[in-house]
Amino acid sequence: MTDLVLTELIRIEQHDHIAEIILNRPEKRNAINWTMMEGLGAAVDEVEKMRGIRVVILRGEGVCFSAGVDVTSFMQNSEQFGEGWRENLFPLTQAFQAIVNKFERCSFPVIALLHKVCFGLGLELALACDIRIAAEGTRLGLPESRLGMIPDVGGTTRLTRLVGAARAKELIMTGREFDAAFAERWGIINHVVAEDDLLARGYALADEIAQAAPLAVSYAKKVIDGLSDIDRGLQLEAWAQSVLMRTHDLEAGMQAALTKQKPDWQGK
Repeated sequence: MTDLVLTELIRIEQHDHIAEIILNRPEKRNAINWTMMEGLGAAVDEVEKMRGIRVVILRGEGVCFSAGVDVTSFMQNSEQFGEGWRENLFPLTQAFQAIVNKFERCSFPVIALLHKVCFGLGLELALACDIRIAAEGTRLGLPESRLGMIPDVGGTTRLTRLVGAARAKELIMTGREFDAAFAERWGIINHVVAEDDLLARGYALADEIAQAAPLAVSYAKKVIDGLSDIDRGLQLEAWAQSVLMRTHDLEAGMQAALTKQKPDWQGK
């Protein structure tokens, strides 16, 4: 095994022909901040250069896969994108989208292994992977509408591609949580397994994929992904979020989430 630490928050482990990219912020339930996003982008770049890799596995260390975006880290947005980032959201959204896109556009198939919790940005990241396997009882969801936003890092576009417009509207408009069994029935998850078997199931599938011709696997991925206009969807996500980010309802939603109160939506 080769263990490479890109930042203290992102690790890469190589096990023969399998590269694991690991979210490594367990004390914060792998809530994702900008430093982690940069590490994830660097991890995909590093994996592309590694010799002998056939499949990538993405997983989270600790009690869950990811609780989503770390809302307490928004100050990092000012440091990275300027004090006026909310007035001109496009650079921030495009930067986040570009990193998540690397998982979809990776030369190798990427298998996401999900356990306990996979919300918001964590689910958007998983949706950019080729295959998703979840442990029994895992809770998933895109709760952005309950904060006054939409999933704008590919979640809206990729969920619609997976489940169709009507089902995507139901899940995104309600922002509801759902379990792994529901996600499997709707085609969001490929397989649901016992949590103790999650890593072994991921490795078994990776080994099965590795028996196929590597170029055939890579080109199959490109052709299948090319059937949908992902780029157009991402542009629409960025446009919608740039409007929503300046609304009263966003402030109300964020405050309600912090205080555990019901938001006072005003539609403005």
